[in-house]
Order: sequence, then C-alpha cells, then structure tokens
Amino acid sequence: MSTLFLEDAFLQTLNHVERKKHLQKLKIIKYLYLKGAKTNAAICEHFSISAPTSMALLNELITDGIVEKQGRGLSIGGRKPDLFGLQENSLFVLSIEMEKHKTRMAIFNNNNQNITGIRTFSLQITQDLSALDQLHTCAEELILDSGLKRDKLIGIGMSMPGLVASKEGNNYTYLLNPDKAESLERVLEEKFQKPVFIQNDVKTISLAEHRFGLAHGKKDVLVIWMNWGIGLGMILDGKLRSGTSGFAGEFGHIPMVEDGLLCQCGKRGCLETIASGMALVRLAKEGIKAGAISLLSTMPEIELEQLEPATIIEAANRGDQFAISILSEIGMNLGKGLASLIQLFNPELIILSGTIAEAKQYITTPVQQSLNTYCMAQLREKTSIALSNLGENSMILGSLALVMENI
Repeated sequence: MSTLFLEDAFLQTLNHVERKKHLQKLKIIKYLYLKGAKTNAAICEHFSISAPTSMALLNELITDGIVEKQGRGLSIGGRKPDLFGLQENSLFVLSIEMEKHKTRMAIFNNNNQNITGIRTFSLQITQDLSALDQLHTCAEELILDSGLKRDKLIGIGMSMPGLVASKEGNNYTYLLNPDKAESLERVLEEKFQKPVFIQNDVKTISLAEHRFGLAHGKKDVLVIWMNWGIGLGMILDGKLRSGTSGFAGEFGHIPMVEDGLLCQCGKRGCLETIASGMALVRLAKEGIKAGAISLLSTMPEIELEQLEPATIIEAANRGDQFAISILSEIGMNLGKGLASLIQLFNPELIILSGTIAEAKQYITTPVQQSLNTYCMAQLREKTSIALSNLGENSMILGSLALVMENI
C-alpha cells in the first residue's frame, strides 16, 4: 500500500465512497496504533460501524500488509474472537529534533521502537531557509541507512524552538520563508515528498509526556520545560492546547518584577529573568565575582564566562552550598509563577522537565515552599509536582507522537 492514500492530493482524486473508505482505514490504523490489538467488535463499537463493514476494512488492511491477526481476545461465551493489530514494521515515522546548535533524528516503527538509534548532526537552525538542504540531506542519509522502503514512511514530525504556529505550519522565529504564500510545513513536504508536521519544542515535550510519560492517562497536566529559558505545555481536558495562533504557553515572559532586568523578549522583569537557566548562571557569576565560597569559584575565568546551568547543578549535587542557595532562589521564583498557573488551570499534575529539573530536590523543595506561600491551599493540595522520567529523548518521542496525533 502506498502512503499516497494519506495525502490530500490523492484523496481528492477519489469519489465520495472511496474517500470515506480510505478515511475509515486511517482511523482504524490510528486506533490500533494508540490502543493496541483489538477485536472486530471493539472496532465496530468505537467507530459505530457494522461488523461486515469493519471486517471488510480490516481484510483490506491485512492485504495491504498493515494489519494482521494477533491471537484471540477474551470470550464472554462461545468462540474467542480474533484480535487485530498493526503488523510489526508496517509503518514508520521519521522524528526530528532541531535545536539551536544541533539536530537529532531517529526512525520509529509502529510499535514505537527506535530502529535506527538517535543520530546527532552538527546542523544549526537558521533564521532563513538555508538549513533545509542540509536537513534534507541528513534525513535522507538516515532513511537510506535504515533500509526501510520509503512507501512505509507515513510522515515526519519535527520539533523546533521559537514561536511556532502549528495550525498554519510556520515558525515566526526561525526558518522564515520569504514566500508568504507557502508555509514552512508545505516547503518541507515538497522537499521530503511526505506529510510533515512541525511544533514548538515545549509542546512537543508535552505530547511526549501525554503519550509516553507521567501525563499518560491524565486529563489536566502542565509541563514546565526549564533550560536557558522557561516554556509551558498545557494538556487540558486530555488535549494539547495551543491557543488561536499556536503561541500559548509563553509562561517565561509573564512580567513578575516591576522595572526588573531586561528580558530577551524586549520586556523587563519577566519570570525568565529570575527563574531560568539564564538567571541561574547570572546569579552564579555575580556571587563568585563578589567572593562567594564555592566549587565554582575555582574555575578559570574563561570557563566561568562559558558557565552553563548543568555545571551549577552538578556542584549542588556534590553538596556545594552556594549552588544549592541560588537554585533555591530560582525555585522560589518559579514556584511563585506556578502558583498563578495552578489557580488559573487547577491541574492534577505539574511535570518539571529540562536541565534545571535535573537539580531534583534542590529545585522541587523550594518550588513547594513557594507554592505553600503563594497558592490557595484548596487548589495546591490537588496538584502534584513531579520530575519527568523521559530523560533527554523527550523531544524525539514527542515528534513521533506529533505525527500520529495529526495523521
């Protein structure tokens, strides 16, 4: 079966009956991907279709090499029903994680198994489209090395920093397309000849948490991504919320300090200036130059100028009291911001992810102390704070989920 049946241009060539059948197949594929093997009766009930219609669609998908029988289900009397699931390695997704200074890629099969390992390329994201040729070359190299047939690659998911309007398929910070008539997503689809879906990095991480992490099975979860900056992803009523333009979640740019420090967004006193990796590094440098006693004060000046949040967190985990104290200040400020989110959205869970979350108790303890001070008890007591367990591959997993969510 060619993945042409996933593309709008192909669907437009079909009559009404044929189009309806193709879309029903798509829905069954997605249902089996998300839920695992199911009986014909379960498929009929889920999609409100007759047993003969469902069975005919399943038989066509079996002929196409996408679905197979996978044992038998539970019986409530009589013969046990057949279970139908996706055939292993019948469908694949290319997952791309673009960062400012590197790009990572992996290919996953329909069982969410990484068949290539994660490949890292020294490809920097650019403001214009100049990075796309190299991006395409790297991706084609990975596809070729994987040995998979291109017609089994159903789509490409791509996470990236910046203001991403996912509904229209554009990034307003990076990979800017001078041809306003064509979206970035469409430019990528023309280059790859496959469906492409783009999303902001923090929302991609939120999808990963919703599909594979601590948010799985939960309805109202906030995901806080803390690296150099701060980002927010919102799972509300079981769905990722992006807002009208797709820009929802700019939590780090909420003003917190009157006449505070200048933020990179152009405003003063944003939360990011007092509760991010940038703020942590600034506090560390200021303290060391003022004579603070710390493992960090033994660093050569050139290394101090290139100080990163991870180095400070490592010092804290080794018992460095100065590092612990500035992490506490960051956590208290972050907690004050989170108190507002809890009172706005009443989430059941807040997941902390990213580099700063690696400080573990040195960030969660001051966050909780701050919530005790600034958040209404009735709401605070219903919200758990947890550290993500997905590790450094959360964006790659989120880009995988992005394809299946959209297709």
